[in-house]
Amino acid sequence: MTATPGFTGDANPYGGGDPYADYRTAAFPFTQYANLADRQLGAGVVAANDEFFAQRENLLVPGRAEFDPEHFGHKGKVMDGWETRRRRGTGAEHPWPTAEDHDWALVRLGAPGVVRGIVVDTAHFRGNYPQAVSVEATSVAGSPSPEELLGDDVTWTTLLPRTPVGGHAANGFAVTAERRFTHLRVRQHPDGGIARLRVHGEVVPDPGWLAALGTFDVVALENGGAVEDASDLFYSPATNTIQPGRSRKMDDGWETRRRRDRGNDWISYRLAGQARIRAVEIDTAYLKGNSAGWASVSVRDGEDGDWREILPRTRLQPDTDHRFVLPEPAVGTHARVDIFPDGGISRLRLHGSLTEEGATALTARHRELGG
Repeated sequence: MTATPGFTGDANPYGGGDPYADYRTAAFPFTQYANLADRQLGAGVVAANDEFFAQRENLLVPGRAEFDPEHFGHKGKVMDGWETRRRRGTGAEHPWPTAEDHDWALVRLGAPGVVRGIVVDTAHFRGNYPQAVSVEATSVAGSPSPEELLGDDVTWTTLLPRTPVGGHAANGFAVTAERRFTHLRVRQHPDGGIARLRVHGEVVPDPGWLAALGTFDVVALENGGAVEDASDLFYSPATNTIQPGRSRKMDDGWETRRRRDRGNDWISYRLAGQARIRAVEIDTAYLKGNSAGWASVSVRDGEDGDWREILPRTRLQPDTDHRFVLPEPAVGTHARVDIFPDGGISRLRLHGSLTEEGATALTARHRELGG
């Protein structure tokens, strides 16, 4: 179940200096997938049974957890994570928590999908992390309340059985359940704190919703688009280019290192399904002295199809949203943006609709995954 040998046991007490100097982590292969629990996609921690020391919402805060050794509040040390109080037993004769005692939090995924891996990050929780964690998932349509999610009629699938974790560490676990999920239930046994939760996977959109929209962004992450590869990820992830909304600052887009050769940089994408593209947007918001100079867009139909240019190499302006109406719709399952010679873009939007073949394939996959 674990992607790498697991971390267990306490970390050393904080001794000053860089708190991340002794942080334990590893390279997890599933982090190539998008974070389905991204707040930018609409994820949220909708309920928790206890958040005495630190609020549950911290679990999904973007970026790594921060640590201020001098920050104390009325309830004790203020931690950048979700932390519950210490559990106690039934009385003086048995002061210890039982084997079944645990705390829980309910997480709504920002985009429903297939979970490929989970990172339970206990950064800065050195002696106050949970002994073990477990994660379950379910698929519930609509916008269920916490009470509805906890109802007896909801079926939960175990993604991660009760597993020991370590303090001040990125605890990573691969997941193999081929199902579409909308919500997770994270349990920590018996109590303690978790700094961050990341849920990596593939978005599986609701085909009924996309059909009702008609025209939509067929490369958007929330609609089932995905980055397949990129020439350069030096400054920021290519997935930023298909996140919802406009970029909010420079590192909320995609920026490459400076090229010193005669080549160019690029990103390739898988679309939500076979689609008919009618318009293209390339946004360079907040990229002012480092935006791409020119860009082109190509599509191909099928894994083995030939790339066909639908937007020729076109001059881009810094910090500008560029819009292009195609002279005729372009059909494809994959897209590629090339920038020249380097630099960055903040967003790519491909406006269109699924073909009949694309809609049929998406509906079949949705049904197969239990959607």
